[in-house]
Amino acid sequence: MPSAETLVRLERAEKTYGTDVKIRALKPTDLEFRRGELVVVLGPSGSGKTTLLNLIGGLDRPSAGRVLVDGVSLGSLDPDALADFRRDKVGFVFQFFNLIPSLTARENVELAAELSGTADRIDPILEAVGLADRAGHLPGQLSGGEQQRVAIARALVKDPPLLLCDEPTGAVDFETGKAILGLLQEAVQRRGKTVLIVTHNSALAAMATRLIRLKDGAVASDEKRPSPSPAAELVW
Repeated sequence: MPSAETLVRLERAEKTYGTDVKIRALKPTDLEFRRGELVVVLGPSGSGKTTLLNLIGGLDRPSAGRVLVDGVSLGSLDPDALADFRRDKVGFVFQFFNLIPSLTARENVELAAELSGTADRIDPILEAVGLADRAGHLPGQLSGGEQQRVAIARALVKDPPLLLCDEPTGAVDFETGKAILGLLQEAVQRRGKTVLIVTHNSALAAMATRLIRLKDGAVASDEKRPSPSPAAELVW
């Protein structure tokens, strides 16, 4: 039985692609993620990292088994309910920002807030990510690091319990990357979020409260890390 602190649970969840030639991207997997964890999922390309993230975020459905978030089996949801789940329960942060280029930083965040009914959080979140003075700029007028901060603000403004991050520092420089990771670490420590970061960068393991390694679509190791390092101290 899962504990009351369990937010995400995978029960023999797997994902297979293809019809004539089948590719098993994720083998049958059992995992639980608790509230307030910062989990780093490491593995090379093709190890199943993004597939795992997509299943947990409701962007894809398992071929077998179950994925439950906050006690709800995502496979049982119709498309409208799944869209509501993604709106209310999950914040996504991707490597390439995915901002709307014709909207300012504030408007990008505002769009997510309007969908979630959290407009009162826009200004505090922009302040928290250090963008209060850049809120009126279009994405093309912002640096890569600033654009990623907008993406994090957009994810946080909904106040979701779960943040899913796919190579969130892959398109920014070293110092900016540490600042981005600091924001995610703060989301765990000060806001109680569950943050999953999938990456091939092993240096990020130092900031995790838990480290999972994937290999060939399966969990190769799963370890708790009781003394995570501040993101500002990372070296890679």
